[in-house]
Parts: sequence; structure tokens; C-alpha cells
Amino acid sequence: MYVKLFMKFKGMDEEFMYIENGNLVIRNATANDVPLLCSWWNDGKLMAHAGFPNGIGCTEQDILQNLLTDTDLNRRLILDIDGVPSGEMNYRTIADGTAEIGIKICDSNEQDKGFGTVFLTMLINFLFVNMGYRTIVLDTNAKNSRAQHVYENIGFRKVALHLNSWKNQLGEWQSSIDYELTRAEFRN
Repeated sequence: MYVKLFMKFKGMDEEFMYIENGNLVIRNATANDVPLLCSWWNDGKLMAHAGFPNGIGCTEQDILQNLLTDTDLNRRLILDIDGVPSGEMNYRTIADGTAEIGIKICDSNEQDKGFGTVFLTMLINFLFVNMGYRTIVLDTNAKNSRAQHVYENIGFRKVALHLNSWKNQLGEWQSSIDYELTRAEFRN
């Protein structure tokens, strides 16, 4: 079941995303999530795939300021499993009809259980059906074979491989893969 709720915040109409599928919920990140996001983003083990093996080094204030800039075109999301925040997602509009997404299951006890595939499918369906996007893109570290497997099973196509294109915090060369999925491909 997919649900989209609208709520009022500070006298303004703002969209509050809430997508539910059984015990899995995707929802807007809020100020209450800031301490957890800060602990995740500063955890080098969680952030190594993104080039930050020492963590990002952000503060709760940095994250709160970032969340205050969220709009319907750029949104940080929390992944709840059985009512417990267990990961994060985001999407942002990068061109007309195109969104870039990212996902991370942060609770190591919930990894390798197929939740990432379900959460991705929930968000992708929402973005295509409810938000009107025509294309969704993402990228991953070329060493992250688990993520590549998930993306390709959902239907994403590899569109580019960037060999030794960036360095992580430790100065080690990294490669990345760009993926793309159209609304028509997702329906098939």
C-alpha cells in the first residue's frame, strides 16, 4: 500500500512523504532523526562506499540546516523497519523529469535481508507514478557488487563506468558505475 500525506508546517503547505508496504515505511527525515543521521554519516564503515572511510565529520547542526532546505525536488528520507529507523534514502531532481536517488541500509542487523530491493522499488514506483518522473539515475562504487546486483535486478541499466575517477579520503583511487531506469523499463 502506498500513501501520500499532506500536512501543514509553520503555516505553509509542505508535502510529507509517507510510503508504507507492510512493516516497511519510507518517510521524510525530520529534526528528530538528526542525531541518528549524524551518527550514521560519521561512521566510516557505513560511509566508506561513498569515499568517506573516516566518516563525513558533520555536526547535528549541519544536518539540521541541510534538512531545512528539503523540498519536493530534493528530499532526505528515513527507512523504518518495524517502526525502527534502519536506513536512509534520498532523491533530487537533476533535470526535467529525471531524479537521482541513493539508499543506505545503516543497521547492520537489517542488511542482506532484501529490504534494500523492496525500499528501492517502493520509492521508484512513487517517483514514477506520483511525482511524474520519467527517468531515475543512480551511481555506485564499482567495488560495491551487492548494490550492483540489486540495481540490475530491479531493471537499472549500466550507462557508464568511470575508472579511477575520484579519490576517497585516504587518497585511494575509486571507480564508479552510473545506472539509469526509465518509467517504461520499470513497468516491464
